[in-house]
Amino acid sequence: MTITKEQARIYRAAILKAAQSLSDEDALTAPMLFERWDGNGISYSAGTRLYHDGVLYKVLQDHTSQNSWNPLDAPSLFAKVLIPDPQVIPDWEQPESTNPYMKDDKVKHNGKTWISIIDNNVWEPGVYGWEEVTE
Repeated sequence: MTITKEQARIYRAAILKAAQSLSDEDALTAPMLFERWDGNGISYSAGTRLYHDGVLYKVLQDHTSQNSWNPLDAPSLFAKVLIPDPQVIPDWEQPESTNPYMKDDKVKHNGKTWISIIDNNVWEPGVYGWEEVTE
């Protein structure tokens, strides 16, 4: 069955809308489902996830995009989605207050595996809010 360009646009819009309802964990398994960031005057709403330069981001506040306000250069507008895939324990990255680790998230840091014992964890493993995984 062949679909028209208009049907493809309708299907793509439905996919983009449905993808926004995924958890961050599930969203990270299929980042290609999300709209790519565009700096050409696009209106973005808080909570919307966008794909940019191989990374999934969440919009932090409503705004109209500008080329100089890309996810890498405008941390007040975007937060990198850090929730790890449960099958892969990532290296720890220093989060911002806008994208903290949550309770039970696991990371690798300084040759050890750590689990967050609190929500909204922005501290370095071994400093506060983490327990070393010894299993």
